[in-house]
Amino acid sequence: MKKEQISPPGLFLSFFRWFCQPRLLDYIEGDLLEVYDRRYKEFGKRKADWKFIVDVVLLFRPGIIKSRKGYQKFNTNGMYKSYFKIGWRTIIRNKEYALINIAGLALSITCCILIFALVKHHTGFDDFHQNKDRIYRIVTEQHRETVSFVNAVPSPLGEVFRENHTYGEKVARVFNETDALITFERGGELVKIKEPEGIAFTEPTFFEIFNFPLSQGDITTALNDPNTAIITERMARKYFGTQNPIGQVISYNNKIPFTITGILKDLPVTTDIKTELFVSYPTLKDFNPWLASENAWGGISSGMYCYTLLQPHVTPMQVEEALQPYVKQFRPTSKNVHHYKLQPLSDIHFNGKFGGAIEKSDLWILSAIGIFLLITACVNFVNLATAQALKRSKEVGVRKVLGSLRGQLFWQFLMETAIITSASIFLAVVAAYFLVPSVNSFFKTQIPLNFGADGVFLLFIAGLGILITVLAGCYPALILTGFKPVTALKGKLSMQQLGGFNTRRSLIVTQFAISQVLIIGLIVIMNQMRFSRQAELGFDKESLVMVKLGGDSLNTMHTLKNEFLRLPGVEKVSLCLAAPASSNDWGNSIRFESDTEEVNFRTNMKLADADYISTFDLELLAGRNILPSDTVREVIVNEALLHKLGIESYEEALGKMIYANGGSMKGPIVGVVRNFHDKSFHEEISAALIATGSNWYSNFAIKINSNTTIATLGEIEKLWQEHYPDQLFEYSFVDESIAQFYESEETILRGIQVFSFIAIFIGCLGLYGLVSFMVAQKTKEVGIRKVMGGGIRHIIWIFGQEFVRLIVIAFLIAAPLGWWFMNNWLQDFAFKIKLDVWTFAIAVGCSFLIAALSVGYQVVRAAVINPAVSLKTE
Repeated sequence: MKKEQISPPGLFLSFFRWFCQPRLLDYIEGDLLEVYDRRYKEFGKRKADWKFIVDVVLLFRPGIIKSRKGYQKFNTNGMYKSYFKIGWRTIIRNKEYALINIAGLALSITCCILIFALVKHHTGFDDFHQNKDRIYRIVTEQHRETVSFVNAVPSPLGEVFRENHTYGEKVARVFNETDALITFERGGELVKIKEPEGIAFTEPTFFEIFNFPLSQGDITTALNDPNTAIITERMARKYFGTQNPIGQVISYNNKIPFTITGILKDLPVTTDIKTELFVSYPTLKDFNPWLASENAWGGISSGMYCYTLLQPHVTPMQVEEALQPYVKQFRPTSKNVHHYKLQPLSDIHFNGKFGGAIEKSDLWILSAIGIFLLITACVNFVNLATAQALKRSKEVGVRKVLGSLRGQLFWQFLMETAIITSASIFLAVVAAYFLVPSVNSFFKTQIPLNFGADGVFLLFIAGLGILITVLAGCYPALILTGFKPVTALKGKLSMQQLGGFNTRRSLIVTQFAISQVLIIGLIVIMNQMRFSRQAELGFDKESLVMVKLGGDSLNTMHTLKNEFLRLPGVEKVSLCLAAPASSNDWGNSIRFESDTEEVNFRTNMKLADADYISTFDLELLAGRNILPSDTVREVIVNEALLHKLGIESYEEALGKMIYANGGSMKGPIVGVVRNFHDKSFHEEISAALIATGSNWYSNFAIKINSNTTIATLGEIEKLWQEHYPDQLFEYSFVDESIAQFYESEETILRGIQVFSFIAIFIGCLGLYGLVSFMVAQKTKEVGIRKVMGGGIRHIIWIFGQEFVRLIVIAFLIAAPLGWWFMNNWLQDFAFKIKLDVWTFAIAVGCSFLIAALSVGYQVVRAAVINPAVSLKTE
């Protein structure tokens, strides 16, 4: 039998023989083949081949690699020291060239660093929990006329799931109440503190699911008893200073006392759980008996969360199938059909449908912007470097005549790039450090100032430096070192030898196209934001202040309302649940007349007194206003509600009965108001209903004289404090609250403004590189044309026509792209502007203006130069 021939991968064996020093080759190759033979017999050919490849790659290192031809004459240390000195001197001689490159690179690297820090910050959310891959939040899809998404569930769901199924290793319910007033005694005085993140009524198993350890107390018993609480170390310092907080008593809203039984370590900034005050879940019955009952399946209160740690090998699909029967079992007649879904912990921060802080697509967009800016800066570096080639061609020719090899010159020019890159990175790191607070304010993040101490960040910076040096330095170095000495010394270099002109044109067109897309986006978003702020909403929003109630006493409400009306700066006052347009609304299902089933659309309940219509200047189209009452006796509806009910005549609707909130609220329709925007322009106008109901009032709506705003607010606060001395006075202007609807759009607008400026600035540097190249190429041509009688305007047009063509080509690319992007963006608005031709005309006009400002100086200087000087140029 023929013996099988044992041989390692031939390609890698040849590679090893190519790079290994001859004096070491026999020894190392023998060892490699011996080891390969042993592995072959022990593991088989495939595994032996892979290990052989790894060994060869690991041997490719200094000490084993043989010196290549062209480098044997150099001392390594002296060589690189010489490269650095020459590179530094060259940069000093060409200050303008160096400063432009450093500015462009530093700006783009700063953006890359900040974007990297931002992306790293967001991708690290809640990744520190044990068993994080098995943690889920149960959420709700509500199927009515449309599908809506809620990050909460009916309060009994968690207990039913825990009792009836074993899919969840741990299950925890949490109810978060925001804007909580916390009071306690300190030094014999009552301290009142408003906690925007509020308090969380929490089942103890929450801390078995999530990794939030205690620094004091026992996590297994701290929240077992009613009226107990645990707070973070930061909050303990804030409330009690250096005192021991264990055993101290705090109160929620001056009503519910809690004894502190444990202290949590401060929550990491990279968690979506922001509450720092956790109280025992059994106390929920004192806050909201309906929410705490096990029969509260009728609706979902925002803030009622349910988390579960699934058993190993249990899939979310299994749990969702197990939850399906609960809809018919507990909500058999509701037209608001629930679908309970499991949301992974890793998805909570990124899913906007369920209240996530940021979409993953936004991070991808930010990353793409950073990469684009970096590539653009490198492209500009290449343009400027190759534009300098004509000036440095004689230098290259002299060096080659004196014996320099191409490899030496290549590393010389790469060293110059490395020096510029290092300076740019240094400036970028310093700039990023000082810009982090602005980024945190802009994006509402908490990136630490010492983010640069992170090892991952240092690796990112090192990799970025190497990448930029290679991307920006190699092509110019290859161009510059490729000149033939005789041709370079004579100055007879062709266009192709100088790097090619069409390549530069393509890059400039790309830069201008992207800049024009950004400008189009900027104009469209600005116009849409202006439209959202200035369009008629169907009610008055100017000089209207919403003042929170300090208690639920009916007599106090009416007494204080009357006192407000006596103030000279107050024009009108209404008690209400919320303003006509508010994020704090109450969606309900209604029955109409004799129908036995509820309608399949959501109705926005506006509970308010009889002065609501006049205070907000709502337009009554038919019927009359509701009569003063403290309970629901009559209702006013808007046009949208009648449209959904199929009623065309306003008079036909008058007198018809409306049943809401499961029939506990009922009354005849006595009036119809014109449609008003109850949400942002992203959404259609909702079916709305206005009725009296003092149990639901939570605000005074006060119309004040705009000329006496500050004085009137002071008088309102003084009266308010007299009636509610234990509460904190809070107010907000209606127009400012409405502006918050468009907070994300305003952030996008500011972001596009910043990135548009950066992209335009870097594009200008590209133009500068192109015009530098053109001026260098056409110096003699300009001189000849001037001698032959050509005027300055004619000379300027020689250069200008090039940029006109490039801008027009860029516009032909940018216009359809800009239209497509912004048309898709506008689809998120139910009420929006129309894209018109002026948007695109302004974009291309801006491009012409930017080009003129960028290249004007050099073009004019070339046009006015003395022909005698230009004709001497070689």
